[in-house]
Amino acid sequence: MKMNIRLCTVSVVMALAICSVVVAQEKKITRAQLPAAVEKTVARESQGATINGFATEIENGKRLYEVELTVDGHSKDISMDKNGDIVEIEEEVAMDSLPAAVQEGLRKAAGTGTIGKIESLTKRGKLVAYEGHVKTGAKRSEIQVGPNGERLAHPE
Repeated sequence: MKMNIRLCTVSVVMALAICSVVVAQEKKITRAQLPAAVEKTVARESQGATINGFATEIENGKRLYEVELTVDGHSKDISMDKNGDIVEIEEEVAMDSLPAAVQEGLRKAAGTGTIGKIESLTKRGKLVAYEGHVKTGAKRSEIQVGPNGERLAHPE
């Protein structure tokens, strides 16, 4: 009986270890660790901005590189593939700068929660969504609406 318990315990620990490796995790890196093509894009996109850091992660089987910027007092994160092609941009926007339909869609999606930071999500050069960080009591969550304030069929 004790042998079965030990075997189960070891199996659970190994399964958890394997799962933690499989989950994509962002890893902080230095600018010197960027591939040359990514560095070229970073140099171009960061002009006039403050660089806050770099990271890399594997998403959908592909390695992505991210630069975290501050531009005119707001955050802007740019994700690139190994060739320096921009895959996604998350840029902080002010609620009052958004079209009325987007503001309404975000408020509706937030329900009774308080909307904090809002970001536009652009993928491959196309605005695909707006994302709001919401606090409801002690709970924090993210909401998304489409470019026209509509409910999305799936998260971007």
